[in-house]
Amino acid sequence: MWYLNLNFYMKTLEEGMAFVLLAMGVYITFRILDFADLTVEGSFPLGAAVAAKSIVSGLNPVLATIFAFLAGCIAGMITGIINTRLKIAGLLAGILTMTSLYSINLRIMGKSQISLFRKPRIFDGFERIFGSDYGTLISLIIIVFIVKILLDFFLHTEFGMSIRATGDNPVMIETLGINTDFIKIFGLALANGMVALSGALFAQYSSSADVQMGMGMIVVGLASVIIGEVFVRTSKIPFATSGVILGAVLYRFAIAVSLRLGFDATDLKIVTAVLVIIALGAPSLRRFLIQDEFAEKLLEEVDEDA
Repeated sequence: MWYLNLNFYMKTLEEGMAFVLLAMGVYITFRILDFADLTVEGSFPLGAAVAAKSIVSGLNPVLATIFAFLAGCIAGMITGIINTRLKIAGLLAGILTMTSLYSINLRIMGKSQISLFRKPRIFDGFERIFGSDYGTLISLIIIVFIVKILLDFFLHTEFGMSIRATGDNPVMIETLGINTDFIKIFGLALANGMVALSGALFAQYSSSADVQMGMGMIVVGLASVIIGEVFVRTSKIPFATSGVILGAVLYRFAIAVSLRLGFDATDLKIVTAVLVIIALGAPSLRRFLIQDEFAEKLLEEVDEDA
């Protein structure tokens, strides 16, 4: 049976870890900056395109991955500048950047898909040390937790606190003389850099980059963040980012189990939508059940008194 197969859990965990950085980028925009950023659907394939093209051209995979991160940062900066300098609504700014990135990604790749089969990957060194069965997973876990620690540390610095405060109350921050436009641009750059980093890692993991691979990634990121919040119900940064990691892994497991249960790949969008609805509706459902249970107990007490 598939649920007794260790390889199933290993591969699903690897995929979950590859998408964690995407979820962390969405967490920064969605929860910290309170910014509905659709740039994600363009910056994810941007990271994959830059990394794949660089590796095929002979560049070291580590440098290729770093360049992918920087490309994502530039994409986020563009969205931030369109929003803050041109005063275009955040949602529309993200859509404009996302749309532009489709053409840019095609220009970078030169074609709709690049194969990385038998090309060097960032995981190769770990696979030589830990073996092909565990090397990729260990390398992804190490990368994810290094990024998590750095992000936790950064968000507790003075500048990181300014980013968090800008998302909570930008008017108050402006009265303190802090440039909220710069903070928003920086936050969007950081978030999309992490999304592009996730795209670069996933391209190397799947041994290919596709210009269409960004479709639906904003929903994947949101689902991961929301599912994580169901299990880790605190806004404290170290716990919140841990919840994002947990949410990304659980989301991939839910998708993998759905496929094993017979759902077609074309059904995964509705599966994702249902998961997000359940996660978002869980607090309301919990309150309803608690109220209903309280009313039932109250009626029982009334009957006993009668």
